[in-house]
Amino acid sequence: MAVKPKSQSTYVRDNRSPIPLNETVSKYMRSNKSKNTKPEMLFRKALWQAGIRGYRLHWKKAPGKPDIAFPSKKIAIFLNGCFWHRCPNCNLSLPKNNQEFWQSKFERNIARDKEKIEALENENWEVLVIWECEMKEDLGQQIEKVRRLLNPTIQNK
Repeated sequence: MAVKPKSQSTYVRDNRSPIPLNETVSKYMRSNKSKNTKPEMLFRKALWQAGIRGYRLHWKKAPGKPDIAFPSKKIAIFLNGCFWHRCPNCNLSLPKNNQEFWQSKFERNIARDKEKIEALENENWEVLVIWECEMKEDLGQQIEKVRRLLNPTIQNK
């Protein structure tokens, strides 16, 4: 019986992700999306209800394709999930299985986030990062942050 090399037996999709331990984990991982996530949809709905318009979604012309971009004002908003982007406020632990893989993945995500923000700032964009936990805590306050960025003459409430 031939033994597969470790990389073929352990990883799928071009050695980028480990083979899930069971079907439940596999199903959960398949359900994760990069666009139009539940927090993103809630935030967009709240923007609309607040009368805030004129934004573009995942705008490819802006460096890093921000989740929400206001091109005319050069304002970019990233709506980051606490787990995937490693929220500094949540102190989340690593998954117990494949910790080396997850540590590396999260480090790459954080580095990519930083690169996107720097690229936007280098082109004179104002960048706002809103964490999933902040939206859960007080969505109205996050919408108010956007409103103040769009219209700096609005006083803090």
